[in-house]
Amino acid sequence: MKILLIRFSSIGDIVLTSPVSRCLKNQLGAEVHYLTKKIFSGLIQPNPTIDKVYAIDKDIKEVLSDLKAERYDLILDLHHNLRSLRVKWALGRPVKAFNKLNVEKWLLVHTGLNTMPNSHIVHRYLATAKHLGVEYDGLGLDHYIPNEAIVDVECLSPLLKPGQYTAFVIGATHATKRMPREKMVEICRQLQHPIAILGGKAEAEDGQFLAEHTGGMAVNLCGQLSIQQSASVVGQSAVVLTHDTGLMHIAAALRKRVISVWGSTVPQFGMYPFYPDGVEQNSAMEILGLSCRPCSKIGHKSCPKGHFSCMRDLDSQQISATVDGAYDIQER
Repeated sequence: MKILLIRFSSIGDIVLTSPVSRCLKNQLGAEVHYLTKKIFSGLIQPNPTIDKVYAIDKDIKEVLSDLKAERYDLILDLHHNLRSLRVKWALGRPVKAFNKLNVEKWLLVHTGLNTMPNSHIVHRYLATAKHLGVEYDGLGLDHYIPNEAIVDVECLSPLLKPGQYTAFVIGATHATKRMPREKMVEICRQLQHPIAILGGKAEAEDGQFLAEHTGGMAVNLCGQLSIQQSASVVGQSAVVLTHDTGLMHIAAALRKRVISVWGSTVPQFGMYPFYPDGVEQNSAMEILGLSCRPCSKIGHKSCPKGHFSCMRDLDSQQISATVDGAYDIQER
């Protein structure tokens, strides 16, 4: 079979689709193609279970004629938006789309009624191939870092030695998924091991502020590395402290111990760190029982209530103790 997977964005969502291509390849021997945006294609190209990657800048017209020529046996729509709908209409091939559970998410956000299934989004992605006899293999996520992106962390800073530092991912697309700067400083000052601060160019100023106010224990790498180089730094860390963002899922794919911090979003949406069966290396830090959580399924530019209690009231000592405790677990 020749199967097209569609997921245009973003980093975490694309990593979360990796079990689909693996199971299609290993269980059916399928030829698997992937359609995404060019800015994310570097996450998919190194994956040996993907035979061909099609990527667009802005419009599906850029690749539509090539996609039509492939004559796919099946399209698995793992994005399920208007753009993927245009692809499906244009190709006219058999399709299965994953269930986004938008009604259930709306109810949880707007009424507090939790009707979300107790399952991860990975299983909903895989359900699109259930009719083919494909089943989840229990092996978790995959992420492949090309050799040219592997970073020598000791060259970045003498503070960083493989397996002896914390990777702190301070970015997230929406502000209400990020801790305030002062909370991050509190946590960093309490940590007992060196810190590699990771984020994009948008986080460079915050990263520099943290580096300057944490007693020389932190190295600001924000905006200096590609996503695959950042993944390499994550992979060489002892533990990963992270907001609900793409590198969180890459960390899980690399089997790292994760301390995940949750503000306006909640793990109940089914996008928490996903590990192989029998492995649990995520510690979720969140304010439980806060009536205004979740206030969104993706986050806001600012707290709708103005108090931002979901992040400001987090116990920095509990978070830092959990991070440092991961080193003890690793040593055992």
